[in-house]
Amino acid sequence: MNFDLSEEQELLDETLRQLLENELPATALREIFEGDSGHDPKLWTNLVEMGVAGLIVSEEYGGAGLELLDLAVAAEALGWGGAPGPFFGHSLACLAIELGGSDEQKKTWLPRLATGDSTASVAFGEPGGIWDPSAWSLSANGSLTGEKVNVPTASLADLLVVGVAGGGMALVERSAGGVNIEDMMGVDRSRRIDRVTFEGSACELLPDGASAAPRVRDAGLILLAADAFAAGKRLVDMSVEYAKTREQFGVTIGHFQALKHQLANMAIDIEPARALYWYAAHAFDHIREESERSSALAKAHITDRAMQIARDSVEAHGGIGFTWECDVQLWFKRAMFDRAFLGTPAIHRERVAQLSGW
Repeated sequence: MNFDLSEEQELLDETLRQLLENELPATALREIFEGDSGHDPKLWTNLVEMGVAGLIVSEEYGGAGLELLDLAVAAEALGWGGAPGPFFGHSLACLAIELGGSDEQKKTWLPRLATGDSTASVAFGEPGGIWDPSAWSLSANGSLTGEKVNVPTASLADLLVVGVAGGGMALVERSAGGVNIEDMMGVDRSRRIDRVTFEGSACELLPDGASAAPRVRDAGLILLAADAFAAGKRLVDMSVEYAKTREQFGVTIGHFQALKHQLANMAIDIEPARALYWYAAHAFDHIREESERSSALAKAHITDRAMQIARDSVEAHGGIGFTWECDVQLWFKRAMFDRAFLGTPAIHRERVAQLSGW
């Protein structure tokens, strides 16, 4: 049995990486970091033209109709390139409408989201580190009043999928009255997060939102794991390349045995972890009884490993490793985002233990 990616998935990965190499050098990414939007409109337009905005949208609504593993492969490629923009929130919003929306809601929004004519995001986080659907507190009775935090790229969204009390989800259009957005100045400036306050904003419940919300959360964990894997892999590659070129005492530092061991340990730490997110993404569509546990495990382990590799990469780059001018900080902060968003590894390890009956 073949446990590798399909030819189509490998082509998707290769095409996205090539696009990012051509369109997003580190200098361009640094300019985005130093700006306010966390967005590159040209890059997002190119991704939309490639069909990335509608990968998870059914073919009947104009999307590619692919599975979560395909979406996760795209997330890894985008993470490796440090891609900014609304991919993460947009993809989860599409999935939320696919899984929880009415036929009318799907017909209204999914074609527009698949073609990039509209952009969406998800508003799940609440003050106090609340992410789990069972703890959401905003009451939806035709309108919403309250606050959501850590909302990815809300400033770019035409539509927000908001987690509401009872574990359901509701649609709120950006143009609805009473929607206020404030930049939270997150550490990863390539993926802006916002505070969104609703003041009597009109909303529309997703009829199957309560059953879909945990699934959307699990998909988010898998995409974060894929992105964190990519960040870790990119940092290993950067550290190896630096070791080949930086000279000390007349030789490149890659000759030093201690650094060789450190680089080898970094590679061993991250490379086998790819299978965790692959399996979790496969289970999402094909082994439902394993999906919740495997997604939590992938998120907890891979984001932890990526953060340790980020720390090791700073050390491997010596005196310049911690500076703003060193590109290590771009992927270090990406790993920080992935570790914290939708809950820390400790939270998800506890969930894994509970789901395993320990």
